[in-house]
Amino acid sequence: MRSQVPWFELEKQIRRFDPDFVLVRREAVAGGCIHSAWILEGSRRRYFVKLNRADLSKVLAAEAAGLEALASTGTLRVPRSFGWGVAGAVAYLVLEHLPLAPRTLACDRRLGEQLAAFHAIPGQAFGWSQDNFIGTTPQPNPVQDDWVPFWRRWRLGFQLRLAAKQGHGGRLQRLGERIMADLAHFFSGYRPYPSLLHGDLWGGNAAAVGDTPVVFDPACYWGDREADLAMTELFGGFGPDFYRAYDATLPREPGYRIRKDLYNLYHVLNHLNLFGGGYRVQAERLMQRLLAEIH
Repeated sequence: MRSQVPWFELEKQIRRFDPDFVLVRREAVAGGCIHSAWILEGSRRRYFVKLNRADLSKVLAAEAAGLEALASTGTLRVPRSFGWGVAGAVAYLVLEHLPLAPRTLACDRRLGEQLAAFHAIPGQAFGWSQDNFIGTTPQPNPVQDDWVPFWRRWRLGFQLRLAAKQGHGGRLQRLGERIMADLAHFFSGYRPYPSLLHGDLWGGNAAAVGDTPVVFDPACYWGDREADLAMTELFGGFGPDFYRAYDATLPREPGYRIRKDLYNLYHVLNHLNLFGGGYRVQAERLMQRLLAEIH
């Protein structure tokens, strides 16, 4: 990717919104598992730029749309998106450069409060105005009034169909079919309203600028707010102060302890489809735990 990047063309693209920009230094940034990331420094300001193959430009465009949706709520701090496109064989996304640092306890508390305020904004229906991606996996977002059919077909069912195409059949599919058949059981006495979701809220997608929490790399849609909270627990990275602050503002509903496994199953299946390995075992264990709650 380094040798293929048309830096001069990228410089021209940045000058569309920053006419005085002249590229004086570029620095590769580690950490991304999908895109390569760079800091491009001009004489006056820096930009954070994500790069990938031109055929993945839709992934970066969807990320820009998600950041704009999050910013529009006025509740969460996100990097500003300046533009995306294709330069030669390279797709790019230009973002505001922020001096990110690990979150402090005070920052975690603030993030819990802000996420609760974000989730408290009700939407009209589930889904979103466009399809997007979770990682590089397509994430369909057709607009629907009912959450359970949406989650059955467009989250669990979609990932299970992808898994079958990749040869993950047998027990995984049998367990998945049983869960989808009994999905309404997990929503007995609980009717979620549509909340705008970050969609990919694990610990690596939240940081701080000073005492201000910042979130990034979204996969937005309107869904059950518990899906965001569940993912914060999937890989860890959020402390007790975060959850206490969230619950003080917008308490979680009874049954969350069980439903979080249902929501995290989607992400584990996606990791199976993206990376293979031990995620199949993890997915089957989650399915067994969920089925034990039914029978």
